[in-house]
Amino acid sequence: MSQHRRFETQAIHGGYNSNEQMGSLVPPLFQTSTFTFPTAEEGERRFAGESDGYVYTRLGNPTVKVLEEKIAFLEQGEGALAFASGMAAVSATLFHLTKTGDHILCSEGVYGCTFGLLQLMKEKHHIAHDLMPLDNEDSMRAAIQENTTCIYIETPINPTMKLVDLPMIVRVAKERNIPVVVDNTFCSPYLQQPLTLGCDFVVHSATKYIGGHGDVIAGLVVGRSKEAMQEMAMTTMKDIGGVLSPFDAWLLLRGLKTLPIRLDRHCDNAEKVATELKKHPNVKRIYYPGDPEFPQYELAQKQMRKPGGLISFEIDGTKEDAQQLLNRLRLLKIAVSLGDAETLIQHPATMTHAVVPEKQRKKMGISDTLIRLSVGLEAWEDIWTDLEQALGAGKLSPTEPDRLQI
Repeated sequence: MSQHRRFETQAIHGGYNSNEQMGSLVPPLFQTSTFTFPTAEEGERRFAGESDGYVYTRLGNPTVKVLEEKIAFLEQGEGALAFASGMAAVSATLFHLTKTGDHILCSEGVYGCTFGLLQLMKEKHHIAHDLMPLDNEDSMRAAIQENTTCIYIETPINPTMKLVDLPMIVRVAKERNIPVVVDNTFCSPYLQQPLTLGCDFVVHSATKYIGGHGDVIAGLVVGRSKEAMQEMAMTTMKDIGGVLSPFDAWLLLRGLKTLPIRLDRHCDNAEKVATELKKHPNVKRIYYPGDPEFPQYELAQKQMRKPGGLISFEIDGTKEDAQQLLNRLRLLKIAVSLGDAETLIQHPATMTHAVVPEKQRKKMGISDTLIRLSVGLEAWEDIWTDLEQALGAGKLSPTEPDRLQI
């Protein structure tokens, strides 16, 4: 299918040929663990890589392959792999790019479990890492070591929404031929395509916007190089085995068809809610790339199609005030995921980033009064009405929760 067609069309039609699947409009679900061979000799050829065909779902499955081809198409990569979770995708990528004694350079903020994985790699495999702002070329060059084999980035960073200038990172990385990995979960390929900016790998927690309905756990890796993805498939994917099930792949294929229209609504709602949050007396500041006063607003305009559906904000109060605010909500759900139809809200310091030591957490910009909001698909007026009553008109103070059952 032509890459010149618009993303909305590609999300529905790209990466799938119904004529190759007996005319099935929807990709078929191959819910099987293993595949039969017509002869013993054909089995030998498939195991030797001399013949096309499926062997065992951990090594490949037709439904999963459709998903991999579609996400590679949408991210404009040469190959992709589907994993059982976002963290399986992250760990497979980092293990693929490193060995004992290597060094990873990371954006200053990362998801709590990514931070935990980096610590585990340091303690068990002696793979070092440094977290730094990555906000200018000189500091990057100074931080790169002889054994740096990977630059790992989140942009926007979870949960501070800080952006990383990807073209700048790529310029410096290519001087030393260091691969650049971008966690693109907050944007999806609809809002941002790092491979087109020169990055080498994109990872997703497909649980989030790609799935979009809160009913699947999955991860994806897309690479610029087909050979690199084939090598990852035959090593970290095959031998560690964190592969995606066919049914979960089928759910993600369904979710991808509506990704653009869902994200348009997420973004429109977030813009309106952010405007109201910014005016509220009990909100000290907001972190939202669509805010004209956001320090990297111009970078967001250049690097992202739209600002996204995530907002973080700090309240004027204490940790207990932040928790009580969550307890007062009646419509919004307290949960740690994002990208679902439902608006979700959480307290990063005690939830997603609780594993990060307090000193490091504060250095990342995660205070005890920071709240992360994943704006859903409800009417934005209803989202704001619930937030407004929870924030209150005066100083925040504990009240009994009165959660609306719907």
